[in-house]
Amino acid sequence: MALLLNRSATFTRRVDARSLTRPSSPSSSVRALLPRRRVPRKAQAPRGLTESSCVLGAVHGSVNRRAALTSCKATNQDDVVHASTLEEIIGNGPLTSKIGLSRDEIKNNIAWWSELGDVVCGHLGLDPKNLSDAATRRIYHYYLPVYYWMEKTVKEHKAASSNPAPLVIGISAPQGCGKTTLVTSLEVLTKHQGINAATVSIDDFYLTYEDQTALATANPSNGLLQYRGNAGSHDLALGTKTLEELTALRKSGVSAAVPRYDKSAYKGRGDRAPLADWPKVEGPLDVVLFEGWMSGFKPLTNEAIFEIDPQLEAVNEALKGYEAAWDRFCGAWLVVQVEDYNWVQSWRLQAEVAMREKGLPCMTDDQVQDFVNRFLPAYKAYLPGLYSDGPTTGATGPRLVIQVDQDRNVQA
Repeated sequence: MALLLNRSATFTRRVDARSLTRPSSPSSSVRALLPRRRVPRKAQAPRGLTESSCVLGAVHGSVNRRAALTSCKATNQDDVVHASTLEEIIGNGPLTSKIGLSRDEIKNNIAWWSELGDVVCGHLGLDPKNLSDAATRRIYHYYLPVYYWMEKTVKEHKAASSNPAPLVIGISAPQGCGKTTLVTSLEVLTKHQGINAATVSIDDFYLTYEDQTALATANPSNGLLQYRGNAGSHDLALGTKTLEELTALRKSGVSAAVPRYDKSAYKGRGDRAPLADWPKVEGPLDVVLFEGWMSGFKPLTNEAIFEIDPQLEAVNEALKGYEAAWDRFCGAWLVVQVEDYNWVQSWRLQAEVAMREKGLPCMTDDQVQDFVNRFLPAYKAYLPGLYSDGPTTGATGPRLVIQVDQDRNVQA
């Protein structure tokens, strides 16, 4: 099955799922695993995940409820094809061994995988009766295995003490690699499974327009600090306060507001959204998904930084405060690796082309190049250390590292 991705796809806080569909008929193997109907209830917990983190419930289509609550055995020949094909697809996935998933576990909990696949299809606007090979692999090789790891990690965290703080999972992934689609899919799945999750991006902690303007004025010769993006352009104190408040949500009746940033304000220069627009998260909270393109980056020596780009010196100095301010909250990490950080430029171009086709405001090719150039020095400086040594606080807690290719497909 050839994996294809529409290069005009773009993801902000909304998902464009055109890249995961084809007008042609699905392959026989894909058609075999499709459900007959949906029942939007919570899926049965896989063995090893307790009812507290995955509430038992009816499953969709070809696997009946009684089977779901026992061994998930199929009830007729079509069900046998459905289950065996889905088992094979999941079992052959590149993340199966990384997340400690055995073939027996897949077989015994096939209803869980089948139903949650339906949930992701609904979220992405895909027709589960007409999935392309690319969409099948994206869901069952990528999004669901990552969710399985996440839910298992949350369950183990909660079992470690009687009243644990919400687990913060740091998600570090380059711009354009599909991070937003992954995170929004995880959000939908946690909600479906009765897990209370909050999503926070480092983008939400950018300086206000006034403070960013002051930063640029104070560093007129440093192109890396003229616009938001690099270390130094964030409000560390706001991020610390937000993470402290979120990790304190251990009981009902308490809440915390999560900042939001309006990137369209001031003709694209951006500004913090009004407090009234900040969403509130209600306790008790189970997990915080804390994502960012530079999350977990470790500062380098001044000598090493100067050899890469002298403008990085101020960025590197600012980066020294991020571990104590933000990264210390992360009890687990998900790191999405790429072979070539220069792919960020082509991914950004794809996003702008898609916006242009929709008639939305977008950047020209030259503007895209200028935008990406502000981030490339940091990628060159810090990605090697992130990939070889892990994120700043990732030495002790759970960590899942995955690699995607230029088409955003997970690699073995």
